[in-house]
Amino acid sequence: MTRRRHLTADDYFNGVREHNLSVFAQALTVIESSSDRHRLIAEELLTRLLPWTGNALRIGITGVPGVGKSTFIESLGMLLIRRGMRVAVLAVDPSSGVSGGSILGDKTRMNELASQDNAFIRPSPAAGTLGGVANKTRETMFIAEAAGYDVILVETVGVGQSETMVCDMTDCFLALMLPGAGDELQGIKRGLLELADVIAVNKADGDNRRAAELAARQYHSALESLTGHDSDKAPTILTCSALDDSGIDSVWEAIEKKCERRRETGEFSERRQKQNLRWLWALVDEQLREAIKKHPVVRQIYSDIEQQVLDGQMPAAAGANKIFAALSLGGSGQ
Repeated sequence: MTRRRHLTADDYFNGVREHNLSVFAQALTVIESSSDRHRLIAEELLTRLLPWTGNALRIGITGVPGVGKSTFIESLGMLLIRRGMRVAVLAVDPSSGVSGGSILGDKTRMNELASQDNAFIRPSPAAGTLGGVANKTRETMFIAEAAGYDVILVETVGVGQSETMVCDMTDCFLALMLPGAGDELQGIKRGLLELADVIAVNKADGDNRRAAELAARQYHSALESLTGHDSDKAPTILTCSALDDSGIDSVWEAIEKKCERRRETGEFSERRQKQNLRWLWALVDEQLREAIKKHPVVRQIYSDIEQQVLDGQMPAAAGANKIFAALSLGGSGQ
């Protein structure tokens, strides 16, 4: 039986740059792997590919379940492909480590887009924490850029920390909203205002069209009262229907205008530089956590400390101090 040869960093580099889909997929698996051997290869590969990254537009997309993200992303992806672009879709879902359902469902629902030669769809694995998801997504995004994809669509679900993390790795952040969802101002919160660059009320078709237009006007009024008349900072608000494939081009034009304006002011490159620094410290935090858990003294005590914190027998601060004391980094002692 012939033993399968392990690919080298050179093999992965050439495969990614030549857009060999088989090697490209294997490179992403290596990037996502936690083994020490793969980590060294991944580090070398990312370093060598760095000069070929940064040329794609990175777009974050969020929206509550039921807003039609999968249909919208497929419609937008097909529009971009018709315009001669190559599109990669990366799904960030912190629940994927438990069920996998929503991510895999997204991929199966994007049948037309998934069948295109110029499209690539991949869920990012949950590495135990939300930070792990985001870090692997960043690395996957860089590999996709080096492989020649022009637009990276990073999809996230829910409202919370995952939205902030996706915003921190993209050039423009799109929030999809539902028409007639009861409280039309559900998304008008300071946190969302700080993140969203474009707000699109989806499902503006059939009987929903009037409700979607009303919702867009309400969002606009609420935003104006909160942000004033600064059109550069206020999100662009419009309606669309992914089902009817209408208004998708207007959404893309709004995204392009936001990015072009940022290029003109220098904010685009400054934003990416700050994102790289945040990524650096996110990786430092993650690797420090792993190193601490592998420390021989900490390994003997951390399970017991975690259990006591879970049972309410020890404050989290006291548990942290015990771990730091075991590392001889200070703390309240044993």
